[in-house]
Formats: sequence, structure tokens, C-alpha cells
Amino acid sequence: MTIPDYQTAMRPALECLADGQAHSAASVRDHVAGVFDMTDEERRELVPSGKKGLFADRVS
Repeated sequence: MTIPDYQTAMRPALECLADGQAHSAASVRDHVAGVFDMTDEERRELVPSGKKGLFADRVS
């Protein structure tokens, strides 16, 4: 699977937050990654500059 773009990742991120509870950024990323059955390798992919994670950037 390819890494979801910002718009595609938005809905599952909002669904995770819909319960009104506090969630860490890591728990939201874990939820979104689970929805898309992402591999660890996909989650570690970097943006072209190589300075940050592509998936984390899109979910943030």
C-alpha cells in the first residue's frame, strides 16, 4: 500500500479523536496506520529531504 495523502489520512485521524479523550500524536498515527494496514517500512519512509517521516508528517 502507498502512504495515504493528507486528505485520505484525515478521516481516520478524526475518527480516532471523536471520542473526546486526549490522544497522543503517536496513538493517532498508530490508529491511522492500522486503518491502512501499513507496514513498519512504510511508516519509516522519509520525505525527500530525509529529515522527517513522510507518514508522520501527513498525519500531523
